[in-house]
Amino acid sequence: MTTISFEKALADLEQVVAKLEKGGIPLTESLALFEKGVKLARFLRGELEKAERKVEILLKDEKGGIKAEDFELEDDGGREKKKAATSGKTGPVDEDESNEGGKLF
Repeated sequence: MTTISFEKALADLEQVVAKLEKGGIPLTESLALFEKGVKLARFLRGELEKAERKVEILLKDEKGGIKAEDFELEDDGGREKKKAATSGKTGPVDEDESNEGGKLF
């Protein structure tokens, strides 16, 4: 895949999904769109995994473990504290855990 931004790839994937959901296109075109969608989804997953690794590096404590960090989130003018979601794991993420509930296929 050529150099493409995350946002452009996501928009392209949304268009592919919309066309496939609409239906009424020939099988060969559907297969080509499906193939393009799979490539886009793989690219997007890779980009998200890179971002996750960068965040984990930033959240590591002195001993190398991942720790939860508080951050502020503005909500309708008020301030609300949220907890950063971290698992406490330091090794690679299992593929089944990395996409909980959001599987495309």
